[in-house]
Amino acid sequence: MTEYRLVQVDAFADRPFTGNPAAVMPLDEWLPDETLQAIAMENNLSETAFTVPATEGDADYELRWFTPTTEVALCGHASLASGHVLIDGERVRFRTRKAGKLEVRRDGAALALDLPVTLVRPATHETLLDVVGTPDAELFVSYQGAEATAIVLLNDEAAVRACAPDMSRLRHIELMVIATAPGDAHDVVARVFVPAWGVDEDPVTGSAFGALTPFWAERLGRDGFTGYQASRRGGHVHCRLAGARAILGGRCVTVIEGVMRL
Repeated sequence: MTEYRLVQVDAFADRPFTGNPAAVMPLDEWLPDETLQAIAMENNLSETAFTVPATEGDADYELRWFTPTTEVALCGHASLASGHVLIDGERVRFRTRKAGKLEVRRDGAALALDLPVTLVRPATHETLLDVVGTPDAELFVSYQGAEATAIVLLNDEAAVRACAPDMSRLRHIELMVIATAPGDAHDVVARVFVPAWGVDEDPVTGSAFGALTPFWAERLGRDGFTGYQASRRGGHVHCRLAGARAILGGRCVTVIEGVMRL
């Protein structure tokens, strides 16, 4: 039986039990994919991140992410959590299979995650809007980049909080669905639904803010703004557009650290 380090981190959180929990398991070498998936199912969090030391000089670690049911192409909060666990110095660099290179830097008492933006375009998808319960909303979609993404633009924060998607139907639509609007206490508010990938509502979603950063920067007329994901746990994200990259700032809190025996 082999012991592996396992750390559970609340990402985009300044205190325990807020933000989005992620498990981080640093490995010396990759385990079989079916073992990684079984570990993620056992953890039963929205994401489990696995890392191994990189063998080339342009990255410090290889990084992969698994939900309880599938491997995903990009996960922001688990990347921030991985940076929180592994950073030694001012930055840590990750190489991923589909999202390219990511970087986590120290930013005062917080961390800043550098990830690629997702650009969306106006679209029509009457079934999706009906499933989300927002038939009159504006819809923007991207099937490019690491994740297929839909932004549902609503009038105000109350409309975002009132969203009640039919998860049984949404489970058959292969999109990360982001309901968003101008916020009351924050510039932007959002909720994220991804039942097709094993998570009905994600607490705080870095990859979603990779799409929201250019989307709202254009509408607000400035490169930086504050975001809040209005899930039950809630989480704060500081967003900045830097060319084709989104810089997402937030804090992390370690809540559990131990070993998994396999």
